Amino acid sequence: MSSESTLSYSHGASAVPLLGETIGANLRRTAARHPDAEVLVDVPTGRRWTYAAFDAETDTLARGLIAAGLAVGDRVGIWAPNCAEWVQLQYATAKAGIILVTVNPAYRGHELSYALRQAGVRVLVSAESYRTSDYRAMIDEVRPELAELEDVIFLGTPAWEALFEAGRGPDGGLAGGDVLAEREAGLSFDDPVNIQYTSGTTGFPKGATLTHHNILNNGFFAGERCGYTERDRVCVPVPFYHCFGMVLGNLACTTHGACIVIPAPGFDPAQTLAAVQAERCTSLYGVPTMFIAELAMPGFGAYDLSTLRTGIMAGSPCPVEVMKRVISEMHMTEVTICYGMTEVSPVSNQTTVDDDMDRRVSTVGRAHPHVEVKVTDPETGCVLPRGAQGEMCIRGYSVMPGYWNEPAKTAEAIDAARWMHTGDLAVMDKAGYLSIVGRIKDMVIRGGENIYPREIEEFLYGHPAIEDVQVIGVPDVKYGEELCAWIRVRPGVELDAGQVREYCQGKIAHYKIPRYVRFTSGFPMTVTGKVQKFKMRETSIAELELGDVRTA
Repeated sequence: MSSESTLSYSHGASAVPLLGETIGANLRRTAARHPDAEVLVDVPTGRRWTYAAFDAETDTLARGLIAAGLAVGDRVGIWAPNCAEWVQLQYATAKAGIILVTVNPAYRGHELSYALRQAGVRVLVSAESYRTSDYRAMIDEVRPELAELEDVIFLGTPAWEALFEAGRGPDGGLAGGDVLAEREAGLSFDDPVNIQYTSGTTGFPKGATLTHHNILNNGFFAGERCGYTERDRVCVPVPFYHCFGMVLGNLACTTHGACIVIPAPGFDPAQTLAAVQAERCTSLYGVPTMFIAELAMPGFGAYDLSTLRTGIMAGSPCPVEVMKRVISEMHMTEVTICYGMTEVSPVSNQTTVDDDMDRRVSTVGRAHPHVEVKVTDPETGCVLPRGAQGEMCIRGYSVMPGYWNEPAKTAEAIDAARWMHTGDLAVMDKAGYLSIVGRIKDMVIRGGENIYPREIEEFLYGHPAIEDVQVIGVPDVKYGEELCAWIRVRPGVELDAGQVREYCQGKIAHYKIPRYVRFTSGFPMTVTGKVQKFKMRETSIAELELGDVRTA
């Protein structure tokens, strides 16, 4: 599609073909090309794997899973923080044709129970505990209500080692052949390989079902946009249970012969920077809040980050000022911004390493290869002219087949023409670059004026005393809604609500100036670093005693 188009439609035309193979087949090809290159480094434990060793170990684990009686299409859950075993299970289940159900490490008992029951998980692989979470206790509590759950295997126990032993033993093969080779011969790249539960803001989470074709190609093309080769070493502090970690991290690496570096089980800014320095990483991932935390580290300037070249910042809108510091102070001159959602595997848009500064700090780039993007009127569904604001919709190989066992919810999200409706408000410019201006549901309507919190957040980031800010709407008798800004102030600096409003006066429209200002040390977040504005709204309504207004 020509960039001169007047409509907000873009197609990521590409001469690079899609990968028509399973994840297991792709790993074998990479291991054959780079057998002695490092594929995985688990910094906390000091363990390392070459591609040849990792390919062989995941073969063994896959045979062990088959020996345990797991059939093609069966679901195996993983409930653990980032660790080498997580990565091993990801590739072993793919090789064995098993669907991996990735469970959020922050889940509590009732959330765990829902996900395992809804997906029909037969075997759960779990850590015994993580931080303050006692996984064993929570599993014991919910297990009686999970009829399909046949076994729980805890990492680091004899039961986990027994899977490898079974894969090496006589049950790991068939008379006259290899049980794994026979299993793989019957797999298709369109088979489902992963179920990820979306962190919904209301109701129960939905299980986005993703295929080999979905996530293998999405990881590959994300890595292409970063310019990955076998010389790259990618620091992955984002969680594996989410697409950011397991697709943009693991699969982007293994499709290019690059190395996955695990800095810690969970995000820690000091451990992340130390891992980049020690492992000479060339790429670093994170959501904006992670980069903000790293830049704010005492002694930040003492870390040697000179090997960094690229990386991905994604997960939520990227503040312009933060992006500029990442480029200038972290040496990530080729950093890219990604936009997407779990339901599209997850990336639909990404900047390139040679996009100019303005595009890399103010847009989410253009459509990914082989992906279509359009901006439509949410009411009529008509494609809008370029420059107009509307709902972003995505179509292509990366769109999920649907939500697991939920056809009605799938039909609400994916229309008859296979367009995924994102719920995000976007603007497409003349060259096809997309800017995200907010969520349809996040839009605040104050006295008939439509206000998009993202615009006010970007403005407030320019205040020298403000380290981070999130803006929400709260109920108001007179105007319907009013703005409330949650602000985190830089260390050692003082700021009050009056100074915030004074900063806004005369620079933005009066109705965009927050009526309420709340100072905070942090924001309620999902494990992937997405700010949960619905929780902020609930807290603000309670603190401001606006409950009666909401129900009026």
